[in-house]
Amino acid sequence: MAAIATIVVGAALTVAVATTTATAAACATAWNASTAYTGGQTASHNGRNWSAKWWTQNEKPGSVSVWADQGTCGGTTTTPPTTTTPPTSCSYPAWVQGQFYAAGSIVRYTDGKHYVAEHDNPGYDPLVSTWYWNPHTGCGNTTTPPTTTTTSTPPLPGGFVVTEAQFNQMFPSRNSFYTYSGLTAALKAYPGFANTGSDTVKRQEAAAFLANVNHETGGLVHIVEQNQANYPHYCDTSQSYGCPAGQAAYYGRGPIQLSWNFNYKAAGDALGLPLLTNPSLVQTDASVAWQTGLWYWNTQNGPGTMTPHNAMVNGHGFGQTIRSINGSLECDGRNPAQVQSRVNAYQRFAGILGVTPGNNLSC
Repeated sequence: MAAIATIVVGAALTVAVATTTATAAACATAWNASTAYTGGQTASHNGRNWSAKWWTQNEKPGSVSVWADQGTCGGTTTTPPTTTTPPTSCSYPAWVQGQFYAAGSIVRYTDGKHYVAEHDNPGYDPLVSTWYWNPHTGCGNTTTPPTTTTTSTPPLPGGFVVTEAQFNQMFPSRNSFYTYSGLTAALKAYPGFANTGSDTVKRQEAAAFLANVNHETGGLVHIVEQNQANYPHYCDTSQSYGCPAGQAAYYGRGPIQLSWNFNYKAAGDALGLPLLTNPSLVQTDASVAWQTGLWYWNTQNGPGTMTPHNAMVNGHGFGQTIRSINGSLECDGRNPAQVQSRVNAYQRFAGILGVTPGNNLSC
């Protein structure tokens, strides 16, 4: 009887294994470190299928949160729909991120479909920068593309003109402190930011703000000023309120690197936050950090003659935002390399948002 039981159990195990093998999902195309994946695209790695939550490149499935585990794979391979396989007569090159494309260029994207460049661009993603690219109707592109690939103004959460996927594409190496949710939560403090004028102006302002932020923080990497020797210098003792948090407590913090006791006082008063007595809030609370950046952007002229917000919504150009933030050290030929760094970031971010950067980029 024991021998019979063993046979029955073995048979059951055999059936179970066969069933699992028969129902296992087919493996998607193997993950490639050099391939750019957009939200919803799949790849296989280490015997499992993975789905990208947003744009990603060179981030291994299973090691970062951008990939959602879709389970084991290895079943029979499913023939892909014919609409995603270009005819053999099409021999257009694969799209390469960062490679220059002149208007009229046709490329084969990672989804197997073809796209034509509507404007010259330095290798922007066809599924993100829709002002620069449109689906190419030839080469078997008979499937209607998703809504987000055919319009420059897709539905956006909370009305903000930058999606989380675009934000992540702009700042691929950002510090986890600088969250997208912290930024969108801070928008309520200044509802006119990136929400004034035409859709083009809104996107230009968002790109301009984030480009300056990119420069100030090294790509949203640094939360605080790196040169600690400067820390004791930011206490203006002539102010009646002094420096209650300590002489060395008012160093640069956050996306615009808020510094000096009088700026902490002014920002705190405007935002209803105790920043003069507790300046560390700017480096411990992401929403507070973003609010201080928006406070400066929307209310302060700095060394310029207008706020960065007014510079963008009134058509004065990106160059005036640089002047308002750090013009005394960078503009009028003082540090052209720093200015160009900001301009390069702005042009790149404008491309991601699908708008032209406009005129008057430098100061």
